[in-house]
Amino acid sequence: MLSRIADSLFWLSRYMERADGLLRLTSTHYIFSLDKDLNGYLSWKPVLELFSAAGEHDMPALEKDTEGVLRRLLIDHTNANSLKMVVHRARENARGVQDHITMEVWREVNQMYHTINQPSLQSRLNTFDAMEVMEVFTRHCLVFAGVTSTTMPRGTGWDFMNLGKYLERSLQTIAFLQNQLKLVRSGGAEPNDILHWRYLLLSLSGYELHLKSYQNSQHTFNVMHQVVLNESFSRSIMYSLHHTAEFLHRVTNKEDGDGAHLLRCFGRLHSKVTYMDLKVLTEQGLEDFLEELTRDLQQFNTLLGQYFFSYS
Repeated sequence: MLSRIADSLFWLSRYMERADGLLRLTSTHYIFSLDKDLNGYLSWKPVLELFSAAGEHDMPALEKDTEGVLRRLLIDHTNANSLKMVVHRARENARGVQDHITMEVWREVNQMYHTINQPSLQSRLNTFDAMEVMEVFTRHCLVFAGVTSTTMPRGTGWDFMNLGKYLERSLQTIAFLQNQLKLVRSGGAEPNDILHWRYLLLSLSGYELHLKSYQNSQHTFNVMHQVVLNESFSRSIMYSLHHTAEFLHRVTNKEDGDGAHLLRCFGRLHSKVTYMDLKVLTEQGLEDFLEELTRDLQQFNTLLGQYFFSYS
């Protein structure tokens, strides 16, 4: 497969995964912000830090403006990580590889692109239709995942799409967890309370699984286990890294020196998570571990681009 084709398939899937994460986090925060009696004032700063380039000068005013934040996160063409720009880049990648994706995959990406560009969208975000708008795009992401899984042939293109998907998911889960750790530990409340972790679990679509799987009251440890190590949870760091490793081995030439180096690089960071002692880590510095893991993934991402896509 040409590196140009592999690159486009990789980024098509990665951008759609990013859109899905943006929508889940924004929807969760929007719902929590409506329940002021329970949650008090809920700043949009954590979401803006992840999905916008808002500076320190703009942040104080913007973090209190729900309508302005929704426009910034969903339809602002000046925000490189807005839903509109992410979907635009996904469509551009899909358009360049139409011969390598199925009609159903192209149709879903194209339909989502035209929906995000509807002129009426901005006015709807200023009303209680905002939640319905986000649900529409969330369904598009779910349908994209479904038609990709059921219609794409299991060849090299499929491998590169999944490589992008799970690499993006790994980075997203780490970022969501880092943000939540800051919020919990800066709030002055007792962290070992499931209510303080509900926001994170809902953002990762894992709250129901948590209630069904973890029965004791060690909520902080349980949440860390689910989000970091639980291989049955499809958005855990371990699950994402495991699947990244699977598809990486399928596309990498182990006999090639650079390919072997790439596999060793990923193997080292994968082993850090596989053999970590979560109990010791939660007591001594989970934040430092997550920062180190993010740096390792970014280094791996650079090597991946150089090896497969001829990035300089």
